[in-house]
Amino acid sequence: MRKLVFITILMISANLFAQSPMSDQEATTLKTLVKTRAATTKTISSDFTQYKHLDFLDNDVITKGQLAFKSPNLIKWSYIDPFKYSVIFKNETLYINDEGNKSNVDIGSNKMFKQLNKLIINSVKGDMFDDEAFSIEYFKNDYSNLVHFTSKDKNLSKYISAFHITFNTEGDVEQVKMIEPSGDYTKIIFSNRVLNNPIDDAIFSN
Repeated sequence: MRKLVFITILMISANLFAQSPMSDQEATTLKTLVKTRAATTKTISSDFTQYKHLDFLDNDVITKGQLAFKSPNLIKWSYIDPFKYSVIFKNETLYINDEGNKSNVDIGSNKMFKQLNKLIINSVKGDMFDDEAFSIEYFKNDYSNLVHFTSKDKNLSKYISAFHITFNTEGDVEQVKMIEPSGDYTKIIFSNRVLNNPIDDAIFSN
């Protein structure tokens, strides 16, 4: 009896969260909603949980932290558990603080790093609807919308082959999954997301 109940619960859960393809009209509506949301988003503050999946490990590597974004291109990832580590993208430079050990990388002179930085910022905002750069597929369920972005750029595909972005019904990003050519991936789930509250520039000081 217990086994039957358990199987029934699994079947109900699968139906609830199963994704089905969107119609062209639904995809257009979602794009408009997300682009409008992104255009009016000046700041984002959010907690996040990151899952790093590597095929050779039995369990994903889980880290937690906080994200700060300020338009047009300031972004800081602060990892706080299980270690303290921060990464700031600012003025075409990547600033790293590894528990007090600081370093920086010039991404301005590297076209690929600049492209990756732009994609990460756009994925946080949700505005990646560039048909020339990506093959795009749209899916939905009762609770969220999922968009698959597969890169058409052969050089970019050496690093990240696809982005899977989950949006809530208001057009906010709930989850970003970055998939590598090997099949390994990084999945980031956002929570306690706050839009357009003032963020001091000092947050992005290196």
